[in-house]
Amino acid sequence: MFDGMHRRVVSLWFPRLATDRVLRARPTDRPFVLTLTESNTNRVYCLNVAAERQGLYRGISFSDARAFCPGLVSMPARPDLEAQFLTVLRRWALRWCPWVGREGRDGLVLDVTGSAHLFGGEEAMLREMRQRLARTRLSVRIGLAETRGAAWARAHYGEGAALADLPVEALRLDSDTAIGLKRMGLRRIGQLSATPRAPLTRRFGPGLLMRLDQALGYQPEQISPEVEPPHYGVRMTLPEPIGLESDVMAAADRLLTRLCDKLRAQDTGARVLCLTLRRVDSHAQQVELRLARPMRDPARILPLFQRGVSQVDAGFGIDQVRLEAVQVEPLLSEQLNSTGTRDPGRMNDLITRIGTRIGLDNVRRFLPADSHIPERAFIIASAAYSQPDSNWASPHPRPVLIFPPEPIIATGPRPPEHFRWRRMALTTGRATGPERIAPEWWLDDPNWHSGLRDYWRVETVQGRRLWLFHTPQNPGWFVQGEFA
Repeated sequence: MFDGMHRRVVSLWFPRLATDRVLRARPTDRPFVLTLTESNTNRVYCLNVAAERQGLYRGISFSDARAFCPGLVSMPARPDLEAQFLTVLRRWALRWCPWVGREGRDGLVLDVTGSAHLFGGEEAMLREMRQRLARTRLSVRIGLAETRGAAWARAHYGEGAALADLPVEALRLDSDTAIGLKRMGLRRIGQLSATPRAPLTRRFGPGLLMRLDQALGYQPEQISPEVEPPHYGVRMTLPEPIGLESDVMAAADRLLTRLCDKLRAQDTGARVLCLTLRRVDSHAQQVELRLARPMRDPARILPLFQRGVSQVDAGFGIDQVRLEAVQVEPLLSEQLNSTGTRDPGRMNDLITRIGTRIGLDNVRRFLPADSHIPERAFIIASAAYSQPDSNWASPHPRPVLIFPPEPIIATGPRPPEHFRWRRMALTTGRATGPERIAPEWWLDDPNWHSGLRDYWRVETVQGRRLWLFHTPQNPGWFVQGEFA
């Protein structure tokens, strides 16, 4: 009961939600299906009316479908986009009532108790729902009842039909339970409700009677509306247009404080910020700021907008300022100690400042890699999307500069006393080694086709500290690096 009124629930079932989503933008009269790979078999995931008329159905293998219908048009299914589309429909359904939830992957459930009279009654409300959805090229079946289970049953198995006349599958049962009931001769919900309950419980468990009681209204069933995701956007409409850079920064400062309070309440930090400045002539300019790390400190973020704001053309004035966190990431509270925060973030601020000039992805760092091959012992990663790693442990020192091997004229397994490299005549003063490195046999690297390498650290009399290697399996000497 709800303030003296019976509960009224509407179930919206979109039987061809996935194909309708695609065909709204690409309409066609030909048989059309969406396919999805399940258990290493490409099967029909969803199909339009024309494909159903050809005898196709959900779950049939795509190869069989093409055999039945040679002119079949197909596309890969995108369940993620389908879920996003259902989210949009859920928001649209909020115009009818505030309590809207999902019903599986292709349906919605609405608690319209007390709201139907706002649209001229239940019949007028359902008629308007059909008309609006038909204009958007969406197939829908609507069920209205006093319980969620009964509304679902009518939407899927008979709009407006009496619940007792519907098949037992309308109780949202699994296929094994439905088949077992039919073998007992119980094909309709009315027959099931008139059957003694104890034998049914012993044979099928409590789940069967729970679904029956939910449909009949003997057991309550919640309709839980989805919580709207937080919106990280704030704006300010100015009574008088502004044009000075200092005024724009002052407005951005006030908006940043409000936005960071929202981020702090959700334990998140902004990774990408967008400052939109609307001029009095209705033209808008945007200043985008990409941060090296998630941040929610207004004092650290505000100076980073200075460069972008200084390049804005205010025209005849700016009358509205909007700030939005386009991309956010989780950011837990920092542990404080006697000297302050654990990570002051100065390096991140520096990366962000440089990134605003040359692009955040162009600021990179070296990270260690799991390989004993010198040229593969490191990777280059974006500094904004990686953490520094100090695990550069190596049993032998490595040069600060590594370049492709450059051959020199020398013989024997030990470093030559005199050799020429890059038009310089060099004399070996001290040599340390060798360090033997074998190629990674599981990788086909043409640079290592010469086989084993014996590396030496050579200090020359002229002051150059070079990294030489000898290839004993294919005799030759090469210079590959230089120490500081």
